[in-house]
Amino acid sequence: MTRGKEAALALLLAAALVAAAWATPWLKFVLTIALAKGIATLGILLLLRAGQVSFGHALYVAVGAYGVAFLAPALPDAALLLPAAALAATALGTLIGLFVARYREIFFGMLNLALSMVFYSMLEKFYHYTKGTDGLRVPPLRLAGWQPDRVAYEWAVFALALVLALGFAAFARAYLASPMGQALAAIKTRETRLDFMGVSPRRVLFAAYVLSALMGGCAGAIIAMTTRHVTPLLSYWTASGELVFIAILGGAGGVLGPFLGALGYELVRVYAAATVADAWQMILGAVLLLVILFAPGGLWGLLARVRRA
Repeated sequence: MTRGKEAALALLLAAALVAAAWATPWLKFVLTIALAKGIATLGILLLLRAGQVSFGHALYVAVGAYGVAFLAPALPDAALLLPAAALAATALGTLIGLFVARYREIFFGMLNLALSMVFYSMLEKFYHYTKGTDGLRVPPLRLAGWQPDRVAYEWAVFALALVLALGFAAFARAYLASPMGQALAAIKTRETRLDFMGVSPRRVLFAAYVLSALMGGCAGAIIAMTTRHVTPLLSYWTASGELVFIAILGGAGGVLGPFLGALGYELVRVYAAATVADAWQMILGAVLLLVILFAPGGLWGLLARVRRA
């Protein structure tokens, strides 16, 4: 799909989300969380282009969320908390990336999972600071000095998530089309060719890893601002598995795939939990199975196939 058509589709999808949130006010919360998870999954998409899967990327979502929770009492302004949370996640991603960028395939995935679970244990054990499994509550926030009411605040955070989603999607598309993005694909196919060309595969993967950590931190900040409550479960292995689930569901063929997957995941989960409260996981599993069997390219691939037909 050309850049112009993909941009038009992104704007059409954004307009549809705004219309849905306006028509059904309670959907604002669900759509905001979906956009945040789509941003985090977009970071995983960068790693998938290199053939690497991170099973612990919820670590950076949790760092962003806890960054907001820790700083909010002293700095209750979303305009300052978002960049602070993104900076914290990026800094941690830089440190960890220097280590994990050396590894590939299952070793890469499991190292990320192990580090995420270490962080989860720290959040649980350091009760004096994190309140353990009870989590931390985020106080009411200002927006660039403005103190909105509840409805205005929900719309403002939704708009912030939507703008970030569009911005990161445009950036990721440009990045994947750049020489650095093409080098990511080369890591997946034949890494030694990059070495022969004088390009360090480790540096290429490291750059993508740091960018994915940045996206995860921003996603965590949005989740904390939306739910106004953060718990260690944000970094648990199931949260990372959820992001991988969304990546498969949406498809890795285009930058809008993670957002289609996140929207589909959240909407199916909400309606499945409301309809069959004790079996919503089974319904989600059945949806993923159907996608794998009949649409291996995910929702994005299915959309492209319909468009070609």
